[in-house]
Amino acid sequence: MDILKSIENEQIRTDLPKLEIGDFIKVHAKIKEGTRERIQVFEGTVIALKGSGLKETFTVRRISYGVGVERVFPVNSPRVDRIDVVRKGVVRRAKLYYLRDRVGKAAKIKEKLDRK
Repeated sequence: MDILKSIENEQIRTDLPKLEIGDFIKVHAKIKEGTRERIQVFEGTVIALKGSGLKETFTVRRISYGVGVERVFPVNSPRVDRIDVVRKGVVRRAKLYYLRDRVGKAAKIKEKLDRK
């Protein structure tokens, strides 16, 4: 069992920021179209974190042209180029699935202010 954990620990990425539920992030994902590869930015709110280790995933939700779009990204995937945290959110839930039913200002999340 220790052999599996050691192999798994080698694969885990350490260059990504720590994500929390409610954060507004930009995910730079690599998209392959035919022979070309480009980077597509998906911007939205983190509504769920699942799993641990290599199997850890996060779900990002955004509203695009009035339609809610959610994408699930594996944290340790080579397809995720980088993640930028735009702003931190203050939430009191582990999963923000209730945002699916809300529109406009009702779906807004408070911003966490850093006190210095």
